[in-house]
Amino acid sequence: MSLPVPPSHLDLLTRLLPAVLTTMMVDGQPQSSLVWCDYDGECVCVNTTRERQKGQNMAANPCVSLLVVDPADTGRYLEIRGDVELVEDGALDHLDKLTRDYTVHPRFYGYVYPVSRAAQETRIIGRIHAVKITLDAIH
Repeated sequence: MSLPVPPSHLDLLTRLLPAVLTTMMVDGQPQSSLVWCDYDGECVCVNTTRERQKGQNMAANPCVSLLVVDPADTGRYLEIRGDVELVEDGALDHLDKLTRDYTVHPRFYGYVYPVSRAAQETRIIGRIHAVKITLDAIH
């Protein structure tokens, strides 16, 4: 079960804004990455690989935070803290959808990233099940 994103801030997930995903390193230090994201109606979803640091971190500790800031009003933001569920099924299709949404390219591999890397990586979707949602001070 995931807390719903308030309608007042749902646009921050549908306007194709970059987000900051923070995961926890095994030594307890936070690690933040700029990510593309979307919302599946229940969870915010990000895409990475099992081999990248954030993928390794999420596999070891599912506690994450995602922050999206409104570029038109930097005092308006959405922070989602939650537990991430890692899903391999459909991850490449999800990545290609994000690529089409965020760029002019039809696919990730061969356009944004070398096609040779596709065979070396295991794509995953991180579905963030919100346990706490924080909005800017005026909401």
